[in-house]
Amino acid sequence: MRPFKSLKRRIIVAYLLFAVVASIFFAIIAAIAVEGIEVRLVDERLKEVAAWASPRHAAGLSVEMPAGLSFHHAEDTPLPLRGLAPGMHEKTVDGVDLHVLVGSDVHGEFVVIDHATEYEKIELVVYSMFALGFIGFLICASLLGAFIANRLITPIMSLTQAVKAGQAALPLQDSADELGILARAFAQRTAELTEVLDRERFFTGDVSHELRTPLTVITGAAEILMEQGSHEPLVRSASERIYRAAHEASDSVTVLLRLARAPELLECASLSVAELARQECLRCQSYTAGKPLTLVFAGGEDFLVNAPRELLAAAIGNLVRNACQYTLQGEVIVRLAGRALIVEDTGPGLPEAARARLLHQPVPANLSGSSGTGLGLGLVQRICLYLGADLAFNVRPFGGTILRIDFIQAGFLRPLNENLTGC
Repeated sequence: MRPFKSLKRRIIVAYLLFAVVASIFFAIIAAIAVEGIEVRLVDERLKEVAAWASPRHAAGLSVEMPAGLSFHHAEDTPLPLRGLAPGMHEKTVDGVDLHVLVGSDVHGEFVVIDHATEYEKIELVVYSMFALGFIGFLICASLLGAFIANRLITPIMSLTQAVKAGQAALPLQDSADELGILARAFAQRTAELTEVLDRERFFTGDVSHELRTPLTVITGAAEILMEQGSHEPLVRSASERIYRAAHEASDSVTVLLRLARAPELLECASLSVAELARQECLRCQSYTAGKPLTLVFAGGEDFLVNAPRELLAAAIGNLVRNACQYTLQGEVIVRLAGRALIVEDTGPGLPEAARARLLHQPVPANLSGSSGTGLGLGLVQRICLYLGADLAFNVRPFGGTILRIDFIQAGFLRPLNENLTGC
């Protein structure tokens, strides 16, 4: 099963990523602006001070600087600032950050010093405000993403719950946006599927009712032939085959009738799977007659399944009968393992069409005919779907097939056109 990926979480993450990218973009612009301001306010200022103070100093006039600024000529330059290359420098002397402009005039080198402490404080405040704005932007993006995600996801989840609950009237069908289009599409598709399944169910029920009468007549006639032809082997053998075929057809009709009924109308009971498997193995012993084939019930840990007896017996019986019919020699083994019924045979294996149907894959066009397993395997698959069981198959290492019914959700019926319903 693929891991669940929340659409709501994706929307919030998308908004957060947008906020981060936008914040980084504006932070770069802000850093460039702050550096530009620094060049303008500090570097240009020091150059203007140097252009004013250097001529006055050369003329022997007093050079008085505002607070925070100082002008020094070569002999007056503080020791830590001597030997610097011409240009702008940032130095820290005795824990004080300084902006230093080094230049020269006719009397030698000079330095203009600006105590940058106040500017650094202003710069720190500016960057702190940007950091607070970044955090606030992320919070606002998260809240906005959550709000929009809720507005989008809440109606989708309500529509999902309505579809799962099988409500006749789905919500949002009157909406004029894309959700309304989706709701109306769901409603139309659900109505079409319900109509098709109801038509199939009614058709199956009607056909099954129509078949019961002729099958009853055939079974009765076969019984009379068996009694009257008891002394004639050919008549006895033919009448037994007719009786067995009619009886199997009658069982299939009964199963189809049960499948056509609503699950809540079926009578369920706690059934022993081992007992039913043993009975079906006894019934199918006749299919091994005349063949070098052995049918064995190997037992296993028994378990109970709450289900209609006819459906559970038909699922087990069809598996065993199919294995016996299509296996020419070797053995058919029926056993229990965990909460599963397993039927193994040494036959030729399942045809490709039957495998495709079991795996819920499209049947190739050249195999669109009979699957080669008759009605039995199809009925088993349908009954398993109805009972909430899982039907799987594997290939035996030395030839043959392993069919397995897992009763994981034993005691639940899964209608063909409804959700899981308690039996």
